[in-house]
Amino acid sequence: MNTFTLQYLKMLVYPIYRKLSNDKSFYRILSENEFEEIQCIGSTRIKTHCKAEKYPEILRIKEMVSCNVPFEQISEEEYYAQELA
Repeated sequence: MNTFTLQYLKMLVYPIYRKLSNDKSFYRILSENEFEEIQCIGSTRIKTHCKAEKYPEILRIKEMVSCNVPFEQISEEEYYAQELA
């Protein structure tokens, strides 16, 4: 990762909202090393909190922020609609 990318990631305004393209997981990214996830399993919703301490977890957050496939940008309203479902 180059210096520009690192500077860009530090300039982001959190929280950031993403989802998987299959609509099975919704994310609220709280910082460069912390996020919440709502997993949709049938009609059940499971909410978890992750504090990234290991490299694969940190890399996953960077991929979510970058909005690389399979992640898609969503609104705050879309995220909270999943909590209420």
